[in-house]
Amino acid sequence: MGRLSRRAFALAALSTLTSASGASAAPVPGVAAPGAPGRRAGEMRGVWLATVQNRDWPSRPGMTAAEQRTELLAHLDTAVRNRLNTVIFQVRPTADALWPSPYEPWSQFLTGTQGVAPGWDPLGTAVEEAHVRGLELHAWFNPYRVANHTDPARLVASHPARKHPDWVVPYGGKLYYNPGLPEVRAFVQDAMLDAVRKYPVDAVHFDDYFYPYPVAGQTFDDDAAFDRYGGGFPNRAAWRRDNIDRLILEMAARIRRIRPGTRFGISPFGVWRNAATDPLGSDTRAGVQTYDDLHADTRKWVREGWIDYIVPQLYWNIGFAAADYATLLPWWAEVARGSRTRLYLGEALYKAGDPAQPAAWQDPAELSRHLALARGHAEARGHVFFAAKDVAVDRIGAMARVVADHYQRPATPRAESAARFPVPDLGVGAR
Repeated sequence: MGRLSRRAFALAALSTLTSASGASAAPVPGVAAPGAPGRRAGEMRGVWLATVQNRDWPSRPGMTAAEQRTELLAHLDTAVRNRLNTVIFQVRPTADALWPSPYEPWSQFLTGTQGVAPGWDPLGTAVEEAHVRGLELHAWFNPYRVANHTDPARLVASHPARKHPDWVVPYGGKLYYNPGLPEVRAFVQDAMLDAVRKYPVDAVHFDDYFYPYPVAGQTFDDDAAFDRYGGGFPNRAAWRRDNIDRLILEMAARIRRIRPGTRFGISPFGVWRNAATDPLGSDTRAGVQTYDDLHADTRKWVREGWIDYIVPQLYWNIGFAAADYATLLPWWAEVARGSRTRLYLGEALYKAGDPAQPAAWQDPAELSRHLALARGHAEARGHVFFAAKDVAVDRIGAMARVVADHYQRPATPRAESAARFPVPDLGVGAR
């Protein structure tokens, strides 16, 4: 097609979106039918674009720069066709970079070899082309994961983890930076914030990995760091939570200084604590609790207003006994109520049509029911779908059903200016 101006392209994209087909979702008791809502301001309609292990993009390592670029733009165009407004692009999957970074090597998921330049700038291109299409681009970082193996020799010779082996802890078949070391915390912030300085990203986004998920029979060996820095805490768990709290506080403050207006969001595992563990927790029986197992006090971050938005990964169907979507939605809405932190909901599109999943996920209307249920909670300001490949393939038409039932018109991702939501003083050491 002929080359359009940026404004013309954005206007054309918004006015000629392809309509998805499908009947309206079955009504949920106590929830209004989805109908055809009008244009909604401040509604998140996001998709995660994962690069780790070539999950969504690039579809394989070693593609040419032109092939990679074509695939990336296709994902952006697919987001527009589905009337989404935000792409959350994973740009630091394993202590590496999808932009020319002075801190860390080029990601192996681009060329197949860590440290080899791909011949173009994926993050710079993604930001520019997303904005051309009227999309927000959130840069998604994993703070502490170094590698999906335990052999430092497989890292490029210049990798910081090889220069500082004392920073690294092997655990569960992977390598991690040790969150208990102040020098590690400073370094990973510097590495991530390099992208914020260089590109007008709309947000910085962390996923659910802080301390690693527990692995039976294994211990995360941070004894030396705890001996050195943990003396003022009642136990190791409290010290670990403080380490993650400091990461969040410091990142929030530094983002605000470097690029005012850029938001900071986190997508944690969907259960903070079970009510059986803590009366403030949700009526769930989850095998993982972020507070206890990942040492991430996600509820506090929302209540204290440390982050701009939270996207709990509510990757369970309505009626799932151990962690019911219909139970977790109002719990998170209550947590967000009265805070400055926006609540969006993480949706497991990848489960729709997967034969290994329960019967609920074989129904194309399951996700549409989630959105209908969420409309009954004013605090729920939108949804993010995992992940881009699944939006494109849409195995059983679950995404098309969401679009038909809920996304008949475009929506802007932000309603209020930053001035209306002043950020508290998050200086280093604030508590």
